[in-house]
Amino acid sequence: MATDATQAGGRTTSGGLVLGMLCFVYVLNFLDRQLVSILAKPIQDSLQISDSQLGYITGFYFALFYCFIAIPVGWLADRSNRVKVLSLACGLWSAATVACGMASNYGQLAMARMAVGVGEAGGVPPSYAIISDSFPREQRGTAMGIFNLGPPIGSALGVAFGASLAAAFDWRVPFYIVGAIGVVTAVVVYFLIPEPPRGRFDPAPPAFAATEPAQSFVQTIFGFFGNKLLAVAALASGAANFITYGLANFATLFLMREKGMTLDQVAIWYALAVGLGMGAGIFASGRLIDRFAVRNKAAYATLPALSLLLALPFFLGFVTVDSWQLALALLFVPLFLNSFFLPATVTFVQGEVAPDARVISGALLLLVMNLIGLGLGPTFVGMMSDFFRPDYGGHSLQMAFYALAPMYLIAALLFLWLARLIRRAEGR
Repeated sequence: MATDATQAGGRTTSGGLVLGMLCFVYVLNFLDRQLVSILAKPIQDSLQISDSQLGYITGFYFALFYCFIAIPVGWLADRSNRVKVLSLACGLWSAATVACGMASNYGQLAMARMAVGVGEAGGVPPSYAIISDSFPREQRGTAMGIFNLGPPIGSALGVAFGASLAAAFDWRVPFYIVGAIGVVTAVVVYFLIPEPPRGRFDPAPPAFAATEPAQSFVQTIFGFFGNKLLAVAALASGAANFITYGLANFATLFLMREKGMTLDQVAIWYALAVGLGMGAGIFASGRLIDRFAVRNKAAYATLPALSLLLALPFFLGFVTVDSWQLALALLFVPLFLNSFFLPATVTFVQGEVAPDARVISGALLLLVMNLIGLGLGPTFVGMMSDFFRPDYGGHSLQMAFYALAPMYLIAALLFLWLARLIRRAEGR
């Protein structure tokens, strides 16, 4: 993939280097977000918290701040320096991660997690816009696919290093180390990533457009949700993210509690499954989008729908089998397919909006996607596990995952609806 140079303020940085640095920030973003889920069992043992409480702090409480703070942050970033917003956000969520490691009770951990959510609200939307202004349209799917390797790499590193450090020392140590790395990274981002010109790879607007005033904050929000294509894309992504977070935030606990894995085994084998499965899936989906969406725009929706339908039987197999080795092998397929929607939807939305509305549009997409997925997915699984505990005891998480399975069909149907709307908009 070609890497164009991005220049601002006398600094010139290749597009590839900018993309690599943004991807690393996203790795830290997701690593910080997932540490509580990865270290769920030792945290539960130490702080005496239930599955429902775990679902709230990894889901609803975190998402409440993450989603709604992202909207004003996105609007501000569209009208200011996006790189500086990203740097400040990275420093804030990293400091809050250190605070998570210092928590001595559930209330303190919940407050620290909310602070992590506030910081991470300014992480991903500015990055989407920086990438869109650093790469031409025909390369954005691949660029977004590479950027979205952040979650699988972050999850894999979190499992590998987080579980290893927790097994060797204490569950608090990973929070201290990861948080410190994030603070240093925030400084590096501030000084090394240039702010790219807005819309430099987009068609020149007509002459009269230059005299039109920028939309207000409220107008931008109503404009996004008033666009049926964007609204349905966000809703479908939220349903898919419900699966992603509902599974990811309880997978480690499920493998240890119900499949018999140890923390050391999780640090090796689950880390490999997450890193290779999710990473390959996100990269492959970006490449497929670049290949097929040029000829058929509906591919932005049909590819995610097909991937979810293919993943469902393997997910059910993962939940059902007794051996952790076989369960992990079956889980590899959903890990590969579950995130196909992410590069597709992000690329679609970024291409549908004006250059000066990309950050807030990305934030609005994340609002719906994460309020439904991150906010409700883990909360649902945790509550279902506690609901089934009186009747199923140690297999309550298995029943909760069975209750999660229908969301695959719901998400696939929503993406098929989006594909139909795209075809209609193109007059097909």
